[in-house]
Amino acid sequence: MIIKTAEFKCSSAKVEQCPVGDMPEYAFIGRSNVGKSSLINMLTGHKGLAKVSGTPGKTALINHFTINGEWYLVDLPGYGYAKVSKDKRRGFSDIIGNYILNREEMSYLFVLVDSRLEPQKIDLEFMNLLDIHGIEYGLIFTKTDKLSDNKIVSNVTKYKKTLQSVRGAVPQIFISSSDKKTGREEILDFIENSINRR
Repeated sequence: MIIKTAEFKCSSAKVEQCPVGDMPEYAFIGRSNVGKSSLINMLTGHKGLAKVSGTPGKTALINHFTINGEWYLVDLPGYGYAKVSKDKRRGFSDIIGNYILNREEMSYLFVLVDSRLEPQKIDLEFMNLLDIHGIEYGLIFTKTDKLSDNKIVSNVTKYKKTLQSVRGAVPQIFISSSDKKTGREEILDFIENSINRR
């Protein structure tokens, strides 16, 4: 997929405020500070499209971006930020839960995980909630430029084994680096093929 245009559409504090469902939506979510904004900017080829912040938990709204006038890229709030109440960390926050569970326009959900870390409890719990509710998702491993190829394979394999033992299957996996633009073509082609199958 070639990105010709990428424009900010709106920020919504509630799902009811999201754009009228006229285009498919591909949503991105991850633990705070996982590199989501950098990934979105890399995918769209627009450096300042999503605001990159050094403050974890900064994204608190649902942000819609119109891509090629054909689909929405949706930037969801991060989960698991330490300053959020324990109740909200334990499950879906209201805004995340309402979008993921009730937004019919969501065609696919990408869950970002930090490739440098062992499988994290908060990520596995979040994926478990997705599985319980039957939400289809794929995993994007971020910040792979910080690791050797062998270490990337090792960490991804650990995730695969963990997920295999917990859910019996492994979701679609993408390897990415915002700095090196790794994974850009694979992710965008996946979205393009998904749109063409609609």
